[in-house]
Amino acid sequence: QVQLVESGGGLVQAGGSVRLSCAASGDTGGFVAMGWYRRAPGKQRELVARLIDDGTTNYADSVKDRFTISRDVARNWYYLQMTSLNPNDTAIYYCTVARYPHWLGSNPPLAYWGQGTQVTVSS
Repeated sequence: QVQLVESGGGLVQAGGSVRLSCAASGDTGGFVAMGWYRRAPGKQRELVARLIDDGTTNYADSVKDRFTISRDVARNWYYLQMTSLNPNDTAIYYCTVARYPHWLGSNPPLAYWGQGTQVTVSS
């Protein structure tokens, strides 16, 4: 089993920055892909950013050059640094890990998810 706990969400003004954290514990060995997804009110869940063990990163077009995904290998923590936030970024943000990149976004046991953290951007 893998446990993921997100933190760092909250209320922020447009133009501001927030860093989300995701603490991973349990049987995390062999997970080569991690990602951050979000679900905005009335919309489907979407991939925001992903990071593969070889260092490859991918971002949704809407967040390129504003968001940065990273990890602390020693602590098994993952991060999403978000800058230049706008109200369209308001959503619940989830971190997820998977043993293979193409499993990212799947349901357990192919991928594991945190409980989510709310980010609200006021105009």
